[in-house]
Amino acid sequence: MQSIFSFLPKKIAEQLQHMPPSVLDKIEEIRIRIGRPIEISAGGSYEFLPFIVTEEEATQLLNRITQFSMYTMEEELKRGYITIEGGHRVGIAGKVILDGGHVKAIIHISSYNIRIAREKTGCAESLIPYLYDDDWRNTMIIGPPQSGKTTILRDLARIVSIGGENPIKRALKVGIVDERSEIAGCVQGVPQLQFGPRIDVLDACPKAEGMMMLIRSMSPDVIVADEIGRMEDAEAVIEAIHAGIKLMTTTHGYSFDDVMKRPSIQKLMNYRAFERFVVLSRDSKRGFHYKVIDNKGDALRLERGVK
Repeated sequence: MQSIFSFLPKKIAEQLQHMPPSVLDKIEEIRIRIGRPIEISAGGSYEFLPFIVTEEEATQLLNRITQFSMYTMEEELKRGYITIEGGHRVGIAGKVILDGGHVKAIIHISSYNIRIAREKTGCAESLIPYLYDDDWRNTMIIGPPQSGKTTILRDLARIVSIGGENPIKRALKVGIVDERSEIAGCVQGVPQLQFGPRIDVLDACPKAEGMMMLIRSMSPDVIVADEIGRMEDAEAVIEAIHAGIKLMTTTHGYSFDDVMKRPSIQKLMNYRAFERFVVLSRDSKRGFHYKVIDNKGDALRLERGVK
């Protein structure tokens, strides 16, 4: 949390620093809204701190996360978030300016959502027996927001790029298409989170275009991408499979059946693009749980907690 404290306005940082370390270690989101109390989210629940955010403090926060240069962050602001040192992502909301039906800028920013990037190294290791058999199987991770999809995907990318551990025979070249700068948490193109030595990242790049760029230029063995779901994403996945590349992806959904209703995913199912599906769930009492399903919809692994 120290990297978070370093750019928060002093009065806001003081509010958080007064919280017990056991609570700070579990924080997932810090929401800062002008004229409203600070909201803290952790473990599927939330609470408000007795501190009303002023416009001046919100302006201080914006200046710090943009390093006092709104111009250099124009593209990031247009996407609605900025990735800062440590891989943390700051989402923003305010008045949207359109140009030809597309977002040109966001001004009068009134809300900030700081999503804390926490690595859980080793959290995907229990999945290896179901996703690896002499080679990695094309895998899709399914789950609702904040269920741990990206955390597990990130750890899988680390494991694939390290290799060497039984039963994995060798480290593979991993290409990450990080459209939302959330998998690798790049700052100025450099990943802020831990990976193995054989990682190449296309940061802030649209998934479908990024997958094709990696295929043409970086010869990856495995492509990793977050939140696929559009038809162009599905077409890029199929192109990657034609090129002999393995895929590890996530998609938003509450169940296997829920995801299968989407036309783009149906297309991938008809093509038998993915061999394994990891379905994540979460509740405040049990934490993270998963089950592994094959491409016929049969469960290979009953639900198990993810630490």
